[in-house]
Order: sequence, then structure tokens, then C-alpha cells
Amino acid sequence: MGAVLLLASPALAQGIDLSHGGPIDITAQSGIEWLQDQHEVIAYGDARAVRQNVTVTADRLIAYYRKKAGDAAKPAAAAAATTPAATPAAASNGTTGIGGDEDTSGNEIYRVEAQGHVQIFTTTDHAQGDRGIYDLDQAVLVLTGHDLRLTTPNDVLTARDDLEYWSQKHMAVARGDAVVVTKDARRIAADVLVAYTTPNSPPPGQAPTQAAARTGATPASDDPLAASGKLEKVEAFGHVSVRTPTDIATGDRGVYVPETGIALLVGNVRITRGQNQLAGTRAIVNLKTGVSRLLSGNQRVQGLIVPNDASSQGVVAGPPGQPGHKP
Repeated sequence: MGAVLLLASPALAQGIDLSHGGPIDITAQSGIEWLQDQHEVIAYGDARAVRQNVTVTADRLIAYYRKKAGDAAKPAAAAAATTPAATPAAASNGTTGIGGDEDTSGNEIYRVEAQGHVQIFTTTDHAQGDRGIYDLDQAVLVLTGHDLRLTTPNDVLTARDDLEYWSQKHMAVARGDAVVVTKDARRIAADVLVAYTTPNSPPPGQAPTQAAARTGATPASDDPLAASGKLEKVEAFGHVSVRTPTDIATGDRGVYVPETGIALLVGNVRITRGQNQLAGTRAIVNLKTGVSRLLSGNQRVQGLIVPNDASSQGVVAGPPGQPGHKP
């Protein structure tokens, strides 16, 4: 059973982004209801919505639509004249009467809600949860429920409470036991994580299209990896934890830049390596080299060093750029 809804401009390669593209194709195993008074289309049972390269699957899908701004002012008589063509028919083959593009050209979907076993994916990115709401006006996806997860070719972001994905702002927000693990096994955890990705770029030698040049957007690419942005920065808030193969560094807040491999932690900082511990207010952790440096600033740093513990090598306390204290 299926329906095709909403015409719009061509899609851009921006990961999970339902706000651009052609028709939204909605199909379901158990049935589709079109509630014209409520301006809703409800799909039941193995429901699926597809727009360009983005697919949403769930037990139940609800698409909320409205009149396009340019069509809202049309005379009532003209609108009434198109009503019979847009009325769904319960055909014997289980289809609706929504199918024709001309029937829905005056409407636009502004919100899609997915309920139960929600999976949202493109050729590169995948998000999952128990419930998902996509606001097409703001191009934001909000996931709630169990096992919240956003997976890209470069990293995996998980959360307990909710997970937001802002496709056009190139930003994801994870709340509650939030963890990001990069493809090279670097791990950052906190109460709240805000991950920023770089805008998509065309492959080497490929110039942006004229439309992309006018809007500043990035064109689609034949290389699927170009459709998923690279992790640029992670901001962490509350019970921040950064792990290297040898160290665990914790603090109140932190910023991590994957390109440099450097994480800056501030507030109640503690670095633990084996039986050794250093405590202070600021620290730099180099996840590439495995060296953790506690910055003294205007306050004294404290440390518990076990002389015969081989793991104490590489723990540094002192101002940046100086040898400091190395047990």
C-alpha cells in the first residue's frame, strides 16, 4: 500500500535530511489513512517513508501536512474544484487515491513522526530509537527511547535520554550518558555532548553546481562518504570523561578536536593512570600520543604518584611547553 506526497526542490547531500527533495513516498503493510480534516496521513505496519536518499521505517508513521504558503490565498472555489481529485479511494487493491503529483502539489509536509522500532538511514548514516520526530521547517530530528544511536562512517554517538540531529547546522546533541566513539577508538563521554561536523565538500576536481554556488550548499556526490560530514569538534558538559589506552581524564567541561587529537578539560580535573593520580583545574589530553598534561595556572596541582608503577611514564604536571614534573 503506498502514497506519494509533496513536491519540492532537488535534494542536497547532507546526511539525514528530509527537508529537501522530491515526493515523499509512504508505504505500509497494514494500511494508510488520510485524515483530511486533521491534515494527517497515517501509515501502519512496517511503515516506510522515502525521500531521495533518506529512508524512515517504523511500526507507525504520521505525516502532518499543510497548504503551501503560495496556495493558501487561492479562492475557495478553486480549492473546492480540486477536492474530488485529492480524495483517497479505498480501492480493492489496497491503494489510496493520493498517488498523482497534481493532487498534492498544493500541500507540503512539515512534520513526520515515527513510532516503534524507528530506523532512519541514508547510504552512509544511520539513526535509531523508539520514537522519532522530524521537523522539516528546522531540519531537525529528535529521537527518544531505548538504545539511541547515530552512526556515521566517522563515529558513533549514543545517548540515554534523547538524541538531536540538525542536518543543515551540521550538529548533533546527545543527552544522558552521552558517548561518542570515533573510528580510531577514541572515546569521550559526558552528561551532554554536542558534536559538530564539517560541511560536505565535493570530491576533488568536481566544481559546485550553479544552484549550490548561489545558495552556498554542497552538491551531491557519487562518493557516498562525501555525503557524511567529518567530525570537527565535540563539546562536553557534566561528568566529562576522556579515555586513552593508558589514561582516564575527567572534568566538569571539555572540548575535543579530532584533527589534532587534543582534548581540553576544565573544572575538577583528575587524571588517572594505573595507581597514579593528578588533580587540578585544567588539563590537556593528547589522544594521539597518549600524553596527559595537567595545567597548573594560578593554582597548585596535586598528585599521587606510585614510584614503582610503570604506568606513571607519560603523566605530566606543569605549564604547557615546559617539561613539568614527570615521575
